[in-house]
Amino acid sequence: MLNLIAMRRVIYILLVSFFCVTSPAYAFWIWSPKTGTWVNPKHAVKSTPAEQLAFAVDYFKQDNLKEARNEFKKLISSYPKSAEAAEAQYYLGIIEENTGRLYEAYLAYQKVIDKYPFSSRVNEIIDREFKIAEQYMQGEKRKTLGLTLPVENPAIEIFDKIITNSTYGPRAAEAQYKLGLILKSLARYLEAEEEFNKVVTNYPESDWVEAAKFQIAACRGSISPTPDYDQEATREAKEKFEDFLLSHPEAELSRQAEKNIQELKEREAESHYDTAVFYEKQKAYKAAKLYYNTVIKDYPQSLWAAKAFSKLRALEKKTDNADKKK
Repeated sequence: MLNLIAMRRVIYILLVSFFCVTSPAYAFWIWSPKTGTWVNPKHAVKSTPAEQLAFAVDYFKQDNLKEARNEFKKLISSYPKSAEAAEAQYYLGIIEENTGRLYEAYLAYQKVIDKYPFSSRVNEIIDREFKIAEQYMQGEKRKTLGLTLPVENPAIEIFDKIITNSTYGPRAAEAQYKLGLILKSLARYLEAEEEFNKVVTNYPESDWVEAAKFQIAACRGSISPTPDYDQEATREAKEKFEDFLLSHPEAELSRQAEKNIQELKEREAESHYDTAVFYEKQKAYKAAKLYYNTVIKDYPQSLWAAKAFSKLRALEKKTDNADKKK
């Protein structure tokens, strides 16, 4: 009898303990007539997208970005086609930007344009993307959430996307020009020249055309950095700088263009001089004289003119003596 009473007491204590431990958990679940299931209010979404947006924005204003992010994501998941979903996606971009994750911010902003082109935030988002690209262009550290960045500099992708988003928008010409600058800084001169040409072709009335023409010439010159390379690029670069000077004689970049022309002429002179030396070593004296004379006649102000003159005189003496011996 005592054992039975003791056993009942143990069972009673266990049951009380069980309900004491589990009863708080039941408090987090309520029955939803709408879905016909038990739901946890903590994970539930508000009954309308407007209410959910206000709820999430309230967290955002309190600087509780973790909860704000969760609530914005719930809105997008539950009401994906609503105008409030576009606004929630915009706020996700703001959160990423405010926490220094610039590439993630760009991706979040771009989703607004891709999925919600009707959003009134589109122009603002393009401006925000532009500023993010400029930060990467200026060497901003790449803070990411484990994402693999697609290019050497994320600004390449972002400026390109800005142009696609709004081909003839107020930021397009500048984005096109700066895309060229980044490629040029990476020594991708042919690609950079192509982007600068797009500035001239697609945005002929923009303020960036003058600078783009200068950069086109600079890219041409950079393709042939030494006299050993094909001099066609050097000749084209010089012609483009000369055209720039004729079209923009008073431009701020014109002084630099003049300097670049002189450097390119020096490069051409060196190339002709080296060609003359090559022919002289091959005992093709007629061809050597022709190239030495070209340096003296066409590049009289170059460092190579005096060397060519000296070489030519020595070569003429050598050939004259050889003729006398005959």
